[in-house]
Amino acid sequence: MLSTRDIDRIIEMAWEDRTPFEAIEYQFKLSEQEVIELMRREMKASSFRMWRARVQGRKTKHSALRPFKAGRHKSKNQRFI
Repeated sequence: MLSTRDIDRIIEMAWEDRTPFEAIEYQFKLSEQEVIELMRREMKASSFRMWRARVQGRKTKHSALRPFKAGRHKSKNQRFI
């Protein structure tokens, strides 16, 4: 059973452009279909439709389709922050 905090984090990760479904699956053991079902259940219908249209076919939401390596966009200063 997922806590409210976990559900909030999953929704946040699902909205992020660069967070692939595989990262959600690794961290929370939810498949892409289960994430879609969670989003449908937890969000207003209009918000779900907007999210679904946004992520459908988006290459960055699937690790295998991403055209770049995972660390490519890391800031050079990140280790100092």
